[in-house]
Amino acid sequence: MSFNQNSFNEERIKTGKKKILLLLLPFWTPLIPPQGISQIKGYLQKYGYHVKTVDVNLETRFKRLYDIYFNVLRECLPAKKHGNFYNIGNDVWREHMMAHINYDDDQKYNELVKILVYKIFFHSLDEFQVNRLNEILTEFYTTLEIYFRELLENEKPDVLGLSVYRDTLPASLFAFRLAKKINPNIMTVMGGSIFSVQLTLNSPNLEYFIQRTENIVDKIIIGEGELLLKKILDGELPEDQKLFTKKDIGGDPMGFVPIETIDFSDFDPYSYHYSGAQGSSSCPNQCSFCNVASFYGKYKRKDVRLLADEMIFIYNKYKGQLFYMLDALVNDFITELSLEFIKRNISIYWDGYLRVDKNITEEMAHLWRRGGFYRARMGIESGSQNILNLMEKGITIEQTKNSLSNLASAGIKTTAYIVIGHPGETDEDFQQTLEFLAEMKNDIWEAECNPFTYLYSGQSKADSWSDKRILLYPEWAKELLICQTWIVNDLPSREVLFERIFKFVEFCNKIGVSTPWSMQSVNKSDERWKRLHKNSVPSLLELIKRTEYIEENKFTKERMRAETACQDEEDFEF
Repeated sequence: MSFNQNSFNEERIKTGKKKILLLLLPFWTPLIPPQGISQIKGYLQKYGYHVKTVDVNLETRFKRLYDIYFNVLRECLPAKKHGNFYNIGNDVWREHMMAHINYDDDQKYNELVKILVYKIFFHSLDEFQVNRLNEILTEFYTTLEIYFRELLENEKPDVLGLSVYRDTLPASLFAFRLAKKINPNIMTVMGGSIFSVQLTLNSPNLEYFIQRTENIVDKIIIGEGELLLKKILDGELPEDQKLFTKKDIGGDPMGFVPIETIDFSDFDPYSYHYSGAQGSSSCPNQCSFCNVASFYGKYKRKDVRLLADEMIFIYNKYKGQLFYMLDALVNDFITELSLEFIKRNISIYWDGYLRVDKNITEEMAHLWRRGGFYRARMGIESGSQNILNLMEKGITIEQTKNSLSNLASAGIKTTAYIVIGHPGETDEDFQQTLEFLAEMKNDIWEAECNPFTYLYSGQSKADSWSDKRILLYPEWAKELLICQTWIVNDLPSREVLFERIFKFVEFCNKIGVSTPWSMQSVNKSDERWKRLHKNSVPSLLELIKRTEYIEENKFTKERMRAETACQDEEDFEF
């Protein structure tokens, strides 16, 4: 958004208000406009602050280098190691990015890059391959420095705030360092969900991180940042304090922010496939591998009529019918929201996380479909009841099958998220997961697997695994990576875990279940889904065009399962 720099500087001198630049740096998939920094912008502007927000992930120059890196990395690996390539490869990319900005010893740096690749893909790189990857990182940071210097010169902010995720941490630290180098007086503020993963409050990572960033990060905000940042800017909190949480403002006073106050004016809505919406905060469940409830606190829910009002408000403003729900789960309000849209006779399509439940009947699925429910992202986790019990999921395999079948019968796209390598997972457990996929393949739009990830603190069962936790990378790598990674030293071994991931993707390809990582593969999956289910929701391409108002959901009718358009009956072997 353009503005008159001279007039703003005059106003800044008169009012004493600071100018704030809020960024989301690479790499974070630009699925929706950045909610957090847009929310902070809208809040602070009410009090006279001038705020500029930027999503650097929309800059194609950085995505190009990301693609080049992964193309080179793929060339370095044997084909049998390409399964789930981008998902697990991001671990290599992220840690390599961090090591690149911290190393001062070429030999140690190159050795660590080899270790990073080996610990994920169990394949050794030679010096030539390592140097090729290093060169791409050098170009990335050179490009980022040119971009960031120009941005700071144009905006001249008094405060730089970065919303940081796990995959944006390296670029964010680089930007903080550069900002302090260019302007030592700039106030640097860091927030974001990184504090729910690698930098949890009780993790040794956080203490070391604060020490290492002493001279480049002035303020760290954990949790909702609007009120905390305002109080910091207004001088109402201790000037010498670095770490702030909701305890510094007496708990959790803000609640849900009205959608009308969130300011997306710096973003082009057509650059994102979805709009964002949220009906609840935190999660009522306590799965063993998850940390949502421990980080976000007590579960709370928004009035469904207000949620519908907000989604319609966003649609009327930006004309995008497709929404991504930011909730941990939509189960608690999915029926009410569907009925609300049906009553209002408006077609809004929404995609969200849905927990397997005995109440996902065929009748309810068709009701949700008429109410605009578009895609169910489901934590299936495993096809083994033994593993589900170890995870304390509180669901059965039969409930999972019924949930998928009933949703698919209504044409709702289903994503099956699978956790591979949970402590205690046996070959038989993994085999049962493959058998489950084969049986349910026609009711699964997409399957995505992720390796079991251990968090030092925050997970429901983190303490129960503490006697088995070990460092993934050598102790000396801490200086380069800053955030250490722990794993559970239990069966299955890490090498077996990743062998299973490669087999999982290979098996999905064999039975025709998609594991999309590109727009092309998503389109292919949508075409398959339409062949399989007469009630299929519109394709992603149809909805993101925004050229016409789509309301086919109003006319969806229940059909018997036997009336699906076809069945994919590809041969497969276990």
